[in-house]
Amino acid sequence: MTPRERFLTALRFQEPDRVPTFTTLTPQVAAALGELFNLPAEPEDSFLSTRISHTEILLRLGNDAVGVGPGRARGLETRVREDGALVDEFGLVYRRVGFYDEVIQRPLEHADTPADVDAYALPLALDEGRWEKAKWMIKQYASSYAIIGDLEATMFELSWNLVGFEKFLVDLSLQKEYVFVLLDKILEEWALPCGKRLIELGVDVLWAGDDFGTQRGMLLAPDFWRKYLKPRYAYLFGEWKKLNPDLKLAYHSCGSIVPIIPDLVAIGVDILNPIQPQAHGMDLGALKRQWYGKLCLFGGVDEQTVLPFGTPQNVREEVRRRIMEAGVGGGFIIAPSHNIQPDTPVENVLAYFEAVKEFGKYPL
Repeated sequence: MTPRERFLTALRFQEPDRVPTFTTLTPQVAAALGELFNLPAEPEDSFLSTRISHTEILLRLGNDAVGVGPGRARGLETRVREDGALVDEFGLVYRRVGFYDEVIQRPLEHADTPADVDAYALPLALDEGRWEKAKWMIKQYASSYAIIGDLEATMFELSWNLVGFEKFLVDLSLQKEYVFVLLDKILEEWALPCGKRLIELGVDVLWAGDDFGTQRGMLLAPDFWRKYLKPRYAYLFGEWKKLNPDLKLAYHSCGSIVPIIPDLVAIGVDILNPIQPQAHGMDLGALKRQWYGKLCLFGGVDEQTVLPFGTPQNVREEVRRRIMEAGVGGGFIIAPSHNIQPDTPVENVLAYFEAVKEFGKYPL
């Protein structure tokens, strides 16, 4: 089977020749692997660039799909200020802190009214320069690999990034009007048109998502989520699937989101990611038994402990365990429960991909 055939067969709840994978890397891990393979490792300039970067390295390792997404608008590429801080097209200002670029200034950090949101101009979703790399990638890879269009930080996360996490959550709990105006602005002016463009370009999977889980439970009360977020997602997903009823819709949320999984399925989600194994209730085998035939599972490999701190043999055992829990009958895309992090040894990354190929062969 080609990687594309393998990936799409699994999404139909059928068994391909082996369990497919779509794994992503932080730039530090990509740099080490790029040096090992003598391949380019520069990340793309985009929001959440890890999902659409390092393609050549990941295909060399064994990925079965290629990630694409919106880049920066032409002329609005991320720039470096004189003080060394980075400024992106959303007006977010970053400074390098350890392994990550942390936001130090936000364009709506003082927002309090709908007028404040109305005065803020989102970048143009359909700027043609934004889509040049995605178009090239699809033309280059779609005949052999499944294509995943990434639109994580779909609505909630992009909103709180523009405002600030604590302020946004407090104002959301107080039901301040500007919060809902901002959610709808991002939905209508960013998420909806970006998703439509990716569908028009021919992606097989559209990967949305916002983090609503913590290690122990949900960040928002499930009923609050159902009242204020679910209708917005239902509208968004419905509009996307009108364009392509065969589109597979993936949803990402870190942490424990057990109470809202039935809601996600009800509004059109086909694939759940990342199945964080140490989060409460996110048991891969149990979810497989409960949702087989209705919800594909994507992820499941422990990125909190095993990948960064285990031995290569521990990694092999973890991969084999997850494949045995969820691989039978298809409907499973194996992946770590996050981008592979900078504290993960290269030998563990290699052991992970080797184990996927060894233990993922059907019949299991």
